[in-house]
Amino acid sequence: MSLLNVEHINVYYGAIHAVKDVSFHVEEGEIVTLIGANGAGKTTTLQTISGLLHARTGSITFQGESITGVPAHKLVSRGLAQVPEGRRVFLQMSVQENLEMGAFTRSGSEVDQSIAEVYERFPRLLERKNQIAGTLSGGEQQMLAMGRALMSKPKLLMMDEPSMGLAPILVEQIFEIIKELHKAGTTILLVEQNAEMALKIADRAYVLESGAVSLSGTGKELAESDAIKKAYLGG
Repeated sequence: MSLLNVEHINVYYGAIHAVKDVSFHVEEGEIVTLIGANGAGKTTTLQTISGLLHARTGSITFQGESITGVPAHKLVSRGLAQVPEGRRVFLQMSVQENLEMGAFTRSGSEVDQSIAEVYERFPRLLERKNQIAGTLSGGEQQMLAMGRALMSKPKLLMMDEPSMGLAPILVEQIFEIIKELHKAGTTILLVEQNAEMALKIADRAYVLESGAVSLSGTGKELAESDAIKKAYLGG
């Protein structure tokens, strides 16, 4: 049984058919990536899985249970967490307060331990624990968004464009962190415009075009595909 199963979902914005009959699955322990151009339906697909949008038809199951139509805040306690596009940290709160917000489904002593684990993984955040999040750099805010999502101890971590707007050296750093999280046992569903970086670390990948899955395979297969090289890798 797959950890996540998305079957034939169709999502609309009014009359616009944004996601068209999309199906894919994520197995426990994998990194699966959705790649595609801007506007291909990647973020809409993630938001539908995390309960922020609802599919008109189709089904989504997580750990064998249907989560179709379950509200977003209830999915966090079931083990689903999302690092949103654009980071979306609480800008007026400190680093520590942002992390505490990520643990709203958990109790006292567990929270303290998770905060310690996040600071161990992101030493930069420990240095800035009392700093207001809005004053952090883009890379630091991305680390904070990832740390906040990890506070709920997710069984599946979904990441939406984690490299967006970051300098190349920081992009490398963020992808190293994703690899480390994966090595430590986190299952990851990654939406990313940087197809080259995403395919390098993904076990499997799906290409979205105009709201539909046009291609799928292992990260390596797609990285070596002429069509992908031409469309996304500048080859």
